[in-house]
Amino acid sequence: MLFPHIDPVALQIGPVAIHWYGLMYLAGFALAWLLGRWRIHHHPCGLNLRDLEDIIFYGVLGVVLGGRLGYALFYKFDDYLAHPTSLLYVWQGGMSFHGGLLGVVIAMLIFARKRGMKLLAIGDFIAPLIPLGLAAGRLGNFINGELWGRPTDLPWAMVFPGSQDGIARHPSQLYEMGLEGFVLFAVVWWFARKPRPTGQTSAVFLMAYGVLRFLVEFTREPDDFLGLLTGGLSMGQLLSIPMVLIGLGLFWRAAKQSPPAPTR
Repeated sequence: MLFPHIDPVALQIGPVAIHWYGLMYLAGFALAWLLGRWRIHHHPCGLNLRDLEDIIFYGVLGVVLGGRLGYALFYKFDDYLAHPTSLLYVWQGGMSFHGGLLGVVIAMLIFARKRGMKLLAIGDFIAPLIPLGLAAGRLGNFINGELWGRPTDLPWAMVFPGSQDGIARHPSQLYEMGLEGFVLFAVVWWFARKPRPTGQTSAVFLMAYGVLRFLVEFTREPDDFLGLLTGGLSMGQLLSIPMVLIGLGLFWRAAKQSPPAPTR
């Protein structure tokens, strides 16, 4: 099956090009805003719509700055050190989820301190809002024809335009969209439907994402400039292991607490 060639530019207005990749990020944040409004109305947590708008603003900064810096640090440090301005070319891809997550954690920590809130309580609020944004981002990866999978003879295997060997591969971006996006959303949203001890919803998100990402990486082609690393694992797998361990620790700690604490 040939890759369905999709123009990465969604709209061209004179010299200004609007890329699908960027639109997917906008869609992700829009979905987070809509889901956040629903949670505020149906699951009172001490947050209001103004807080949600501020959280989205801080989250955008955390995702973009953390995602790009994380990619540069974890994946292509030497290249970005030699050409630092290329960090601005977000539409070309090159965003690290793990870096983006760290960026969001730092951004939410700043927000929490300014508002006198608990970081983990904010994490519990935003955790169910994230997965559909991840799904949109993976769709952007697919449209860009990047981060394809390992060779396979499955009927839905695709020959990606950037793959010079012409070998059919797993459409791993779509696997990730399904697992890290829709499945993760179902798990975390279901868990968050009832009051939980502070930190447990965040913990479930970390554990579930880490496990799903670790598994799907077996179908994803390792970056050619890195290859497989310690123990035959990819960078994505190595970065996901601490997520699972931290999630386990948070879940165990929260399980020892009394009933859910208020946000403020």
